[in-house]
Amino acid sequence: MNAILVTVLKRLGLGVITLFVVSIIISFVFELLPGDFAKAILGQSATPETVAAFQREKGLDRPPVERYLKWIGGVVVGDFGESYSGAGSLGGSKRPVAKLIAPRLSNTLFLAATAAIVAVPLALVLGLLAALYRNSLFDRVVNVVTLTSISTPEFFVAYILMLFLAVKLPWFYALANVSSDTPFLEHLARIALPVLTLVLVTVAQMMRMTRAAIINLLASPYIEMARLKGVPPRRIIVHHALPNAWAPIANVIALNLAYLVVGVVIVEVVFTYPGIGQLMVDAVSKRDMPVVQGCALIFAATYILLNLVADIVAIVTNPRLLHPR
Repeated sequence: MNAILVTVLKRLGLGVITLFVVSIIISFVFELLPGDFAKAILGQSATPETVAAFQREKGLDRPPVERYLKWIGGVVVGDFGESYSGAGSLGGSKRPVAKLIAPRLSNTLFLAATAAIVAVPLALVLGLLAALYRNSLFDRVVNVVTLTSISTPEFFVAYILMLFLAVKLPWFYALANVSSDTPFLEHLARIALPVLTLVLVTVAQMMRMTRAAIINLLASPYIEMARLKGVPPRRIIVHHALPNAWAPIANVIALNLAYLVVGVVIVEVVFTYPGIGQLMVDAVSKRDMPVVQGCALIFAATYILLNLVADIVAIVTNPRLLHPR
């Protein structure tokens, strides 16, 4: 079997095992939380009989291992269980967690995809230009700006943008309150500030890694040979250095794309954007553990999946594997 295919299959198997271990950790961490979920949801005035009935209905009276096996078995077929929200009384309306997460996840993916479409090409272009004009004024300015961006918390960036671009200068919407009926162009307009916040936070790391990877390769013997042959600097960087720098660049891009999905919690809360991060924060405040578990598992799966993609890209673009001797 091809060496690349074997390596990719090993990475996929390792990803599945990692996700399984993470699901165990997520499930049993909630067992360590203090308090009684039934009493927290039903209220302090609930009678012991009502609490016991609620625990039986939701399966909270079963052993942790049994509850985990039931939960993970449902997750495999797309059933994340039922939300505790709205279950203040027995026999209340049942709300599947999957139906609660689906529209919020769609909103988060739309926000992350929009930010990625802007951030990734911008970071690659800035990184290549910074490597091409190394130690120039442009390189120094870009490095200062990116260092400042990395050092500033995203919630602070969000509030600054909101203050100047939505309050003092009403160019954008201050709040990204959208719904399923919001037209596409209006949706884009309302998420402009969240997207700008995410772009400013993520571009810096991708740009700096691109610049560092290219500059590191410029000292290689084959690059020196290309220079001696009179190859223009731009062609050296784009056609000779960049293809061999994809592995570290792909890794940092994958991590930042994962952040765009997982790390949007703060941005969604600041701009009241109805995404999965906002849903998780609301569920934590309501102690709606099935929703929190579902959101946490999706976040973990996103990180694992994007890291697997980065590994596969690094493997596929590795000249030693593509052209073995």
